Amino acid sequence: MTPKAAPPAPGAETSGDSYLPEHGNGGYRITRYTLDLDYRVGPNRLSGHAVLEGVATQQLSRFSLDLAGFRVGRVQVNGGAAKFSRRGHKLQLRPAKAIPAGSAFLVEIRYVGNPRPVGGRWGDIGWDELTDGALVASQPVGAPSWFPCNDHPADKAAYRVSVTTASPYTVLVTGNLVSRRQGASTTTWVYERPEPTPTYLMGVQIGRYEQVPLAAEPVPQAVAVPARLRAAALHDLGRQGDMMDMLEGFFGPYPFGEYVVVVTDDDLDDPIEAQGMSVFGGNFVDGRRTHERLLVHELAHQWFGNSVTVADWRHIWLNEGFATYAEWLWSAETGGPSADELARQWYATIAGKGTDLVVADPGVARMFDEQVYKRGALTLHALRHELGDTVFFALVRDWAEANRHATVTTEAFVATAERHAGRALGAFFHPWLYQPALPALP
Repeated sequence: MTPKAAPPAPGAETSGDSYLPEHGNGGYRITRYTLDLDYRVGPNRLSGHAVLEGVATQQLSRFSLDLAGFRVGRVQVNGGAAKFSRRGHKLQLRPAKAIPAGSAFLVEIRYVGNPRPVGGRWGDIGWDELTDGALVASQPVGAPSWFPCNDHPADKAAYRVSVTTASPYTVLVTGNLVSRRQGASTTTWVYERPEPTPTYLMGVQIGRYEQVPLAAEPVPQAVAVPARLRAAALHDLGRQGDMMDMLEGFFGPYPFGEYVVVVTDDDLDDPIEAQGMSVFGGNFVDGRRTHERLLVHELAHQWFGNSVTVADWRHIWLNEGFATYAEWLWSAETGGPSADELARQWYATIAGKGTDLVVADPGVARMFDEQVYKRGALTLHALRHELGDTVFFALVRDWAEANRHATVTTEAFVATAERHAGRALGAFFHPWLYQPALPALP
C-alpha cells in the first residue's frame, strides 16, 4: 500500500508548504465548500455566499482563510457572529467560542466586489475577465481571487457551486451539472464536485458557448466552444475518445464522472488545468490538430495532478512529468515519433542548454521550468527501461489507482517503484531526481 501524505499544518497563517507557505493555513481541514455566486459580466461584479465545512486538527481560538480583495460583509462560525480582520490575502477569524481539536465546524462568509487575478511571480492568476465572459485559471495560487478557502493542494474537499448570471451566457464549473433554473433575465447553474478536489483545480468558465458531445464512454466527454470555432474545434478534438481509451489503457480507469474541454473566444498563453476540465484559448484551435499533444497533456493531468495530487509543490514533477510522458505515448500510438525517439530528442535539447535544476526540488521560481516537464518525462522513460514495460506500466496503474483522490510525494513514488521492482532503486533515482547533471539515457 502506498503511504498517504498528510498536508502540512504548522500555523494559523501558514500551510507549511516548502515553496508557498503563505498560501494555505494550519489547524484545520476543509471537507466541503458550498458557494452561491451572482456574477454580472459587464461590470465584473461578484457577490458570494460561501459556506465552508471543516474539521479542527487542533484547538482553534483563531484561524485564517485565503481571500484576495472583496468587501466582507458578515462572518459566522458555527452560527454565531465571528470577529474578522484582513491582512494581505488573509481573512483572519476569531470565533466567539474556541473550536475544540477534532470538532467539525461551519463558517459562513458573505462577500462582494470586483474579482481580479492574484499577481505574483507567474503573472496574474485566478478569476479573469474575457472580452465577453470570464474564466478561472488558479494554478497555483489563484483560488482566493474568487472564494475564501484553505489554498493548499493537499487540502482536498467536495464542492457545490451555484452561479447566477445573464441568460445569454453558458456557465461551466468543474463538476456535474445538477440543475439549471432560468428566470426573467438570468439563469442559475448548479454544479456538484463530489470527489476530493484542491482549491486550485476548481474552475468557473463563463461565455457564449455551444456545448457539443465528443464521446460517451467511459464517461461523457464534450466541448464548449464559440460558434465561430465549432468546426475547427470538432476536427481538432476528433480523436478525444481515442485519447481517453489510450490513457485508460496505460493509467487505469478515468478518475472522474465527466470531461469537458472549453475553448474560449479569446487567445490564452497556456492551456488551463482543472478538475474534470481543460481550457484552451481560441489560438490553440486551427482545424489542423497542430496542438493535439496539448490535448493529451491536459487530459493526462486528470490522473496525475488532479486525482493524484502533490502534497507539497516541490513534488510538481509528478504532475508534469507524467503529463508530458503521455504526449510521448500518444505520439507513438498515432504513428509519430516513438517514446524512445522523443526521449533522445529532449535529452539532447536539455543537455545542450545545460542542466542546473534538481527535478525533485526545482525551487519555487522554477516550478514550471521546461526541465521539470521534459526531464520529469525522461525520468519516467528511463525507469521504463530499468523495469521493463510489464513492470513499469503495472507500477503506473497501481500508482494512479492506489492514490486515487489522494495526495502524494516523490518519496512515496520511489517506494511504490521499489515494491514493484522487488529491489532498491536508490542508485537509479538519485541521479535522475536529485542531481542537476543528466545521467546517461538508457
